[in-house]
Amino acid sequence: RDFAAAVEKCEAGCDSLDPGAGSSPESSAEVKCSLCVVGIQALAEMNRWREVLSWVLQYYHVPQHLPPKVLELCILLYSKVREPQVMLEVGSSWLGDETNKSLPEYGSLLELYLLHVLLPLGRFEGTEELVCGCDAFDSEQQQALLGTVYESRCQWTQEEKMHSDAEEHQDAATESVLGALSQKLLTVLTLLCRALRSMSSHFYLLPYKKMLLATFLLYLVVVRLDPASPTSLPLIYKLVHLFRQAGAAIYSPIHRPPIQD
Repeated sequence: RDFAAAVEKCEAGCDSLDPGAGSSPESSAEVKCSLCVVGIQALAEMNRWREVLSWVLQYYHVPQHLPPKVLELCILLYSKVREPQVMLEVGSSWLGDETNKSLPEYGSLLELYLLHVLLPLGRFEGTEELVCGCDAFDSEQQQALLGTVYESRCQWTQEEKMHSDAEEHQDAATESVLGALSQKLLTVLTLLCRALRSMSSHFYLLPYKKMLLATFLLYLVVVRLDPASPTSLPLIYKLVHLFRQAGAAIYSPIHRPPIQD
């Protein structure tokens, strides 16, 4: 099926039925409604449901002028794709129009709007008044709808409580994990500080003159002397011996007497 071609034909048909083109609104209303129904179905088949409402309103301009069949399709379509909030203001405007309240489809559309838009969105405020104030419902229909509203409200409250409990549990678990990580990090930092203090105390035991001499000899070996030359060997041996003494001083206990020159 060529749904794109179907949409184009529906658009051409609706444009040709425009009152400015010579057709009266009374004679074109039913045909326009049928064309819009076909266009809505074609757009939905092409997964272009996001365009449906704006596409329809370009021919009816305001929500209050939508035919009942077109409004019904739009409510069912956006409910099926789980986007009922799209029809929230549109349905409210249509149902609040005094002219539409006299239509025979008003009661069924109000029930459809209630079940597929208001209740899924948790909009319970004013629903009882909306049901009780509709003259299209008899007492039995009103009681059935009020019972549905009550059950939906209880279910919504229970789900919100479960969701809130789950969030609290997740927050508590997150805080517990962060607390454990913080404690481990604090322990590691404490051990690191102790190790640094211990190393610094060992370094303070080294004689200052030996450290200066070792630095000077290292400079001579690396920069001034050729390690492969025989004349450099005595200085290298002395440097190695000095490094051994320094290592013994670093890793020895604090009470160990200093190494004699």
